[in-house]
Amino acid sequence: AHYKIPHISTGDIFRANLKNGTELGKQAQSFMDRGELVPDSVTNEMVKDRLENSDVANGFLLDGFPRNTNQAQVLDGILANKKMPLDAVLELSIDNSEIIKRLSGRRTCQNCSATF
Repeated sequence: AHYKIPHISTGDIFRANLKNGTELGKQAQSFMDRGELVPDSVTNEMVKDRLENSDVANGFLLDGFPRNTNQAQVLDGILANKKMPLDAVLELSIDNSEIIKRLSGRRTCQNCSATF
């Protein structure tokens, strides 16, 4: 809020694509329906698509992306094409017990994908 830049989480990107019935959302849903992880190729395209919005012109905060080397390389390419430098990276580390507590308390509605 201080820098007036958007907070972009991959979860929000996924939910928006699923809700809006985009082609990428349909692709992601097909993997999710089979209980599989959505592949990087789909996730990368969703992030790339989101970073085309005008609200990222002055910067943005990515939450949950990149999660692996492939995604980091794709992000490097996206930023290079936009001529946008990567200014900072934050890694938040928490105890395993806290991770388990948070994940154990998270539930998703099968009908509307709302997270509880």
